[in-house]
Amino acid sequence: MKKEKFIRKINKYTANGTPYLFVMDFELQKPFVCKISNLEKNNVFYSIKGVGNLEQSKSEKNIFIKPKPLNKKNYKIGFDTVKSEILKGNSYLLNLTFPTKIKTKNSLSEIIYQAKADYKLFFKNKFISFSPESFIQIKDNKIYTFPMKGTIDALIPDAKKTLLDDKKETYEHNTIVDLMRNDLAMVSTDIKVNRFRYVETIKTSKGAILQVSSEIEGTLPKNWKDTFGEILYKLLPAGSISGAPKPKTLEIIRHAEQGKRGFYTGVFGVFDGSSVDSAVLIRYIEKKKQKLIYRSGGGITSKSNLDFEYDEMLQKIYIPK
Repeated sequence: MKKEKFIRKINKYTANGTPYLFVMDFELQKPFVCKISNLEKNNVFYSIKGVGNLEQSKSEKNIFIKPKPLNKKNYKIGFDTVKSEILKGNSYLLNLTFPTKIKTKNSLSEIIYQAKADYKLFFKNKFISFSPESFIQIKDNKIYTFPMKGTIDALIPDAKKTLLDDKKETYEHNTIVDLMRNDLAMVSTDIKVNRFRYVETIKTSKGAILQVSSEIEGTLPKNWKDTFGEILYKLLPAGSISGAPKPKTLEIIRHAEQGKRGFYTGVFGVFDGSSVDSAVLIRYIEKKKQKLIYRSGGGITSKSNLDFEYDEMLQKIYIPK
C-alpha cells in the first residue's frame, strides 16, 4: 500500500467513525490499515490495555528464550560510528539498535499470548510486539505523547534515585521531550508537559526494571479526523526511537545499523470510532527464515559508555510477566 492510498484510507475511516487498526514500519515503506472487523481474516491480533481481538491468557505458562547476543566488537563498530557523528555535531541523541538471535521452544503466538504489556500485536505470524511505550493518544481534540527514555535494574540499591540522578539519562530524556514537543507543535497548538520524568516498574522474565517517561499534550484542530493520515505521517518515525535532530539522525542510523529495521520501532494503533491509542513497536520478536530475532537498543549521547549501552541493549531482551 502506497503512502497516498494509506493516507486516503485513514482519513476516510477516521472521518466516517469506522474502527480500524494501522501499522507502520520504521522506514515508512510498508503501511498497513485494516478495519477491526477484518483483522482475523488478515491474521492480525491485538490488545491495547486489555481491549482487542487478542485473548488474554487465563493461565501462567513459563516462556523461556535463550539469546545469542551480538558480539561486543561488532556492537562497538556501530557505537563508535554514532559517537563520532555526535562529536561532529551531526546528532545530539541517536537510538542505536541491533538484532539478537534467540532460541525458544515457544511459537510467536504462545509468546504474545503469555506476555504482559499494555500494547500487544501479533502480525501475520511475521512478528510480535509487547510494547510498554505509548506513541500518541487522541481524545476529543487533545493529542498526547509519552516518550520513554531511561532504564535501570530495579534491584540495584536506590535504583529510582540512581536513575533520576544519572546525568546521561537526564540529558537523553530531556532531549527526547524537547524533540517530541517540537513534533507535536507541527500538528497541534498549546503544547505543555503534564508530567515530567515519572518512573514506572515493568516486570520481566529477568526481574523488574524501572523506566522513565514524560507526558506531553497538545490541542488539535476540531476537524482533525479529516486529516489524521497527514497528522500521523508528520509525526513518524517516532522521535523516542530515532533521535535528534531527526532528519540527520535517521541518515546516521541507516549507516550505523547497516540494514533496515522494518516494522521494528515502527508504530501500531487503533481508532475505535472516536479516539486513537497507539504504541511504538519495541520489545519485538520477528521471524526470519524460520528463525527468531529479538530487536533491542538504547539511546546514545556524547556521554554514553560502550559497556553500559551494550549491557542495556541486552537487558531489554526479555518477556514481560
